[in-house]
Amino acid sequence: MFDLDKWQEILATIKKNKLRTILTAFSVAWGIFILIILLAAGQGLRNGAQEQFGRDAANSIWINAHETSMAYGGYKPGRKIQLTNTDFYNVKNKVAGVDHATATFTWRENKTLSYKNEHAGFLVRSCAPDHHLLEKAKIVSGRFINEIDFNEFRKVCVIGLPVLEALFKKEDPINKFIDVGGTAYKVIGVFNDPGKGDNDRIYIPLLTAQRINNGKDNVGVIWASTGTVSVERSEQMVNEIRNTLAKKYNFNPEDKNALSVYNNNVEYKRIMGMLDGIKWFVIIIGIFTLIAGVVGISNIMMIIVKERTKEIGVRKALGATPVSIVMLIIQESVFITSIAGYVGLMAGIGVVELIRYFKLEGDFFKNPEVDLSIALTSVILIIVAGALAGLFPALKAAKVEPITALREE
Repeated sequence: MFDLDKWQEILATIKKNKLRTILTAFSVAWGIFILIILLAAGQGLRNGAQEQFGRDAANSIWINAHETSMAYGGYKPGRKIQLTNTDFYNVKNKVAGVDHATATFTWRENKTLSYKNEHAGFLVRSCAPDHHLLEKAKIVSGRFINEIDFNEFRKVCVIGLPVLEALFKKEDPINKFIDVGGTAYKVIGVFNDPGKGDNDRIYIPLLTAQRINNGKDNVGVIWASTGTVSVERSEQMVNEIRNTLAKKYNFNPEDKNALSVYNNNVEYKRIMGMLDGIKWFVIIIGIFTLIAGVVGISNIMMIIVKERTKEIGVRKALGATPVSIVMLIIQESVFITSIAGYVGLMAGIGVVELIRYFKLEGDFFKNPEVDLSIALTSVILIIVAGALAGLFPALKAAKVEPITALREE
């Protein structure tokens, strides 16, 4: 039941010892504030990493050939390894676990694109029909390159939104022709890719690019997604691909320079594991910060009880029960920790919201946010801890005999 006299007494005690109360409350508020900031920062790092991986298929394997760096099978080092369409088809159709696959003729080829009187320079990338699934590109209008376009060497292209804006303005580009370095390509679709810079390009069929550039059946990069296979299985797939190509092109399977096979599955697991470790580290640091605040409250409450020993003796002499004395001290402790915890929580959330409002983010730090369930749990825990911090000194005070307390100076 609400006891006005008791609360007036608590407020009077707090007002009488302003500095002590402020320092006690600050230690609690600071602990909650730091915990909120650390949790938000950890989540921001995780969001940033997930966005970086989310721009392309995280469950993917990249295959790129270079020059041998080891002598092997009677061949000297320095021999160039050239991947072909056959290697692409083998990876796509014969490696168990491959979900989708694509390949490029040249990874980066900038050309001037023209439509009527508009001209602009953009990246032209050749690819296979599955490419947009690995790039996570969304088709805005029209369609992506299909198997018929691919196998019939059609001169078609899919353009990014910046290309649409630069060449067509508000005109519908579908079924219009653009000049790409002297070759006319029919626009069959428009895409939007969330990846940084991945919209500033057009896609054309791989086989078409090979024919126009007299590139035989050469392939620059093969890119395959691994579906839902485990990281361990993806590593087996990497070894299978490496050993197969090493046998075909007669180079040492351990020669990483001859053939680089990059497994995004492993990198994604490593980064996420590191971020999980950071999250737990942050939680531990936050817990110890809160414990420091609780210890501070406990020490302050012991001092308060010591200072009020004579007053407690008078109360007991006048008939106050031990329970009423204990509850008075606990209420004061809980009141201070509750107010301080709330202030720390609001201050932490306020700083996080300011960071989001002013967009103080980067490529690897995105959308810092606070798990309110954890934040509120922390506040509740520190209030309970504040109650316990006041309980033990209160119990000690309640046991003091009135005559002994009245003699206390």
